[in-house]
Amino acid sequence: MILEHKSFLSCVLLSFLNIGLSLPTSAHAQVLKKIRMASSSTNVSFLALYTALHRGFFKDEGIDLEIIFMPANLASTAVLNGDVDFNGAVTGTIGAAVQGRPMKVLLFTVAKPLLFLVSQKNIKDIKQLKGKKIAGSSPGGSATLLANQALKQIGLEPGKDVSVLQMSGSAASRYAVLESGVVEASLLSVPENIIAVEKGYNELLFLGDVVEFPQNGFGTSDKRIRENPDEVYRMVRATLRGLQFIWDKNNSEAVTNILMKQWKVSDRKMAAEMSRQVGRVLTRDAYVKPESVQVLVDLARESAKVTKPVSAMDVVDYFFLDKARKELGIVR
Repeated sequence: MILEHKSFLSCVLLSFLNIGLSLPTSAHAQVLKKIRMASSSTNVSFLALYTALHRGFFKDEGIDLEIIFMPANLASTAVLNGDVDFNGAVTGTIGAAVQGRPMKVLLFTVAKPLLFLVSQKNIKDIKQLKGKKIAGSSPGGSATLLANQALKQIGLEPGKDVSVLQMSGSAASRYAVLESGVVEASLLSVPENIIAVEKGYNELLFLGDVVEFPQNGFGTSDKRIRENPDEVYRMVRATLRGLQFIWDKNNSEAVTNILMKQWKVSDRKMAAEMSRQVGRVLTRDAYVKPESVQVLVDLARESAKVTKPVSAMDVVDYFFLDKARKELGIVR
């Protein structure tokens, strides 16, 4: 089922946007406009975004994209204040929207979490984490939300049975904390999970097997959608091109090259394995079903103690993605 959501805000922009769509790609590319995107992570699950960057798809759209790293809970405020233009933390965007802040998610590049719960060598079973500490993400980040959801599914209550520590930094930082012995387990991404297991730590759980949780992509403010619809569209189209490039099997070597360059992986075999694991979680065309979006919404409501009902259609606007899919000839 596709989330067929065309907000009133998007629909009233149709005639204006069509003017932008009539321009050839080369016209957009003549003068590059600096666009700033906030991101709370550098992990390899952002492969679609970085593929679009490395292949020049943003430049084709007239965009000079700058990625600025900041905690997920600060990124939405930065977007609303105009300090950055887009928020690459979709959980942060949804969290803000749930609390009534005027923001929308525009697309998702990952359908489920590329995260692994990895423990100290003496912990063999996830239920042994009772009374222990787990390294999560920055406040508002997805790793902490995912840990809470996964722990509840196995009968452990976060904050009561197990402590999920909010920590700024990347998955590499969470791996370092695990190695230091400060925590008994940590949520790791690729390649930290591979490295940890090679060193004897225990992979207790691949969260993508038990948690339906779309990740990555980006959102922006209603104001930017209203005032700069063509810019928003071009951001969406460039990212969708990056995603489609990855899915083309003829590009597997090129994708591995991008991964090696962006994440400074010298071992080609490791890079190919990282690419394979990312492929387990990517969306096909930047859509996720409404039921999956609702999971994020409900978790955000619970976290923020919001009692007012909020639906997936209140926080997602696929208008621009619909247009990009049609223009690029992508059929579901």
